This record gives sequence, C-alpha cells and structure tokens, in this order.
Amino acid sequence: MEISAKLVKDLRDKTGIGMMKCKEALSECNGDLDAAIEFLRKKGLAEASRKAERATSQGRIGVYLHHDEKLCTMVEVNCETDFAANSPDFGILIKDLAMQVASARPLYVRREDVPVDAIEHEKEILNAQMADSGKPASVVEKIIEGRLSKFFSDVCLMEQPFIKDPKIPVGDLVRAVIAKLGENVVVRRFARFRVGEE
Repeated sequence: MEISAKLVKDLRDKTGIGMMKCKEALSECNGDLDAAIEFLRKKGLAEASRKAERATSQGRIGVYLHHDEKLCTMVEVNCETDFAANSPDFGILIKDLAMQVASARPLYVRREDVPVDAIEHEKEILNAQMADSGKPASVVEKIIEGRLSKFFSDVCLMEQPFIKDPKIPVGDLVRAVIAKLGENVVVRRFARFRVGEE
C-alpha cells in the first residue's frame, strides 16, 4: 500500500516521532492512522523500558505557582543530556508534572518509594473493612489487591491518572517523552508547598 506524505505528516504531528518511524508504522498498519498511533505507543513504551537503566545526570526543575500565590510545587526531572533538557517536549513535561503535583497531591514518586509500614497499615485497614463481608478468602484477597492498586494510584505520582487526560497514567506520559527524545527521563523528586499546611 502506498503511504502518502500527508498521512506521514499527520502521524508525525500527532506523535512527534520521526518521519521514517511514522512511515514504517503506517506501512505496518496498512495506512490506518489510529492503529499506527497505537503501534508507535506500544513500540515507544518498549523502547522506554530499554532506556530505563541509562544514567541521567542532566535535567531541569519545573515550578508551578498557583494564581493566588498560596500554592507552589517543584519537580526535579532528570535526563541524559542538556540537549534533551532544553527541548520543548521536556519543558512541557516538567510543567505538566508540576501542575499534576499541585492538583493531585501525590505523596511519593513511584510505588517503590512507599514505605513498607505505610503499605502494611493500608492492608490492615482494607482487611478490617472486609472482615465481616462474608466473601470467600480468595475473593477478599482479589478485592484487597484491587483496592491496594487504587491506593498506589492515589499516592504515587507515576501511577496517578494524568490531570489533562485521565485515561493515561503519568508514567505513560513520561515514557512517551522518553520515546520522543530517545533517551532516559527520570522523575527524581517533588515538593508541594501550601500556605498554612504542615
């Protein structure tokens, strides 16, 4: 099937990925634009996981200051090169992450950062809630597992639904930028300040 230059350009505009990869994706998906986007997303996520071990010593700090100046957030995001740190995609990412922290109030960057005692405490609460449910133990275990996943998506930045598009988690947003930039990107830490809060 012949892939038109306009179709390749449309896909590039939607994904920010290079022309050759866009043409390859469209060829793979018989010219179906939506299927090609999905194909590139899947491929990008796979590429992102391969880049996750590479060192990240460059980066920037994103800052969000609410209009009433009573709420401020800061997010440190690292990457491999200054070139990537100064790219528009990286700039948009750090602004989006700073707004995410302001709006969604995460407590940790990722699941691995949650202290074991906090997880155990959450499990105790969930077990207590299910104690008198009368459901079989295997069903209770699955319910608790699901609620624990919900707990992580509430408190971990990388697992929260992205405020601008709740269908995707923040981790996928970061992996999409990794795929676009072609290098590892790591959300290192964040801080959230609100006047009067401890």
